[in-house]
Amino acid sequence: MDNDGNRILAKYYDKNVFPTVKEQKQYEKNLFQKTHRANAAEIIMLDGLTVVYKSNVDLFFYVMGGKQENELILLSVLNCLFDTISLILKKNVEKRALLDNLDVVMLAFDEICDGG
Repeated sequence: MDNDGNRILAKYYDKNVFPTVKEQKQYEKNLFQKTHRANAAEIIMLDGLTVVYKSNVDLFFYVMGGKQENELILLSVLNCLFDTISLILKKNVEKRALLDNLDVVMLAFDEICDGG
């Protein structure tokens, strides 16, 4: 998400959790309201999901899992995603650079989270 809580890129693997885009966006809005004041990586439980997140300049990165998911595994996925994007963007992790390289970022995102 960007600094205003707008979705830039998202992938939901379990169609039973948020079956419609409207439900996804409502959850994202609620998630952003709860987390946008954080300065570092954190872990929260929201609506029965474990969420790890990290903010950087004008972007927020989230990885969600079920309430039984191991937070350390989710955090490893988040760190892998962030480090990969940082390498792709040559450590310039901000919205404009991400949008300029969205095709490569989407490919990396898809490869990291292959099938959920």
